[in-house]
This record gives sequence, C-alpha cells and structure tokens, in this order.
Amino acid sequence: MTSTIIDSDPADFIPLVAFFKTMPTFATATPDLMPWTNSLNTGDPRMDETHQEFVAMINTILATPEDQQLPVYKAFLDHTVAHFAQEERWMLATGFSADNCHAEHHATILETMRVVEAHYLDTDTQIITRLAEALAEWFPGHSASMDAGLAAHLKSVGFDSVTETLADPSAIKNVTMSGCGSVSCSS
Repeated sequence: MTSTIIDSDPADFIPLVAFFKTMPTFATATPDLMPWTNSLNTGDPRMDETHQEFVAMINTILATPEDQQLPVYKAFLDHTVAHFAQEERWMLATGFSADNCHAEHHATILETMRVVEAHYLDTDTQIITRLAEALAEWFPGHSASMDAGLAAHLKSVGFDSVTETLADPSAIKNVTMSGCGSVSCSS
C-alpha cells in the first residue's frame, strides 16, 4: 500500500512549521498585499493558525526580491502541501469521500504551484510573484467558503483539530459527503 501525505502523522510536520517561523522577513516599503484580517478566521483555531502562516508566507514572497524568491517559494510549497494534507485528513476523518470538491480545489492549486518552479528556472523570474498575487486574491474566498464550512462541519461532529480525534466516532457515517464543506456547495 502506498502511503500519501494524508496518511502522515501530524507530528511529522512540526519541524517544517518551526522552520517557517524562523524564516527571515524582508523589509518592504509597501504594506502586506494580503494582511490578516478577522474575515479570514474560520472558527477553528488550528486551521486559523495554519492560515495565518500561509498568509505570512505569501507576504514574505512578495517582499522578497524576485531573484531571491525560489528558496522562499519552495518552503511555501512545502507548507501548502502540509496545510492541504492536514485539512484533507480532517475531511476523511469526519465523513467526506476522498474525491470531494474541496480536496479537488487543493489538488488544482498544488498542481499549479509545482509547475511554477520550472517556469521560474526557465527564465520567467516574475512567475512566483504573479502566483503569490493570484493566491492572495483566491485565498479569502476559499477560506470564507470551503474552509469556514469545513470548520463548521468539524465543530458539528465534535472533531478536535488539535488532537485529530472525534468526541463520538459513531457520529460519522462513512464517506457520506462529496461536497466541499461549504454551505454554498450542493452536496
């Protein structure tokens, strides 16, 4: 059986998160393109902490000179892989089918992010900035719909995102949800 990042132990990502917290920030004359605001809160403290890291890393990329962005971008990609895997573990643990649309959105973003490095190395040194700007535009909507919906679902079934446990495992019906977790999703 092949192991995926979704099957990973959450403790495996602790060194990665610690690394991100030690990354230098670069001085910039302009404010953050994507400031953290209360509208980005989902209601799940662990999810919100991961999202704050995601936003901080977007701003770090945008404050980094383009010729120095690749190492910062690679760390951001690693963080995003772990971030999405964390949410997908939670979805599977709380009754989502593996092929739900929220996870499909994650896969599309990651596929795009993986292609960016090759384009950057092939002389398009502005592509990381363009992607970071696009993610800054995309993320608030994703967070307010899919992630806030997931957070509400986690709360409704008694899932603790810190311990990744259910208060009552019998509350979950196996693979019952194929939607995105958002109230605006049809399933």
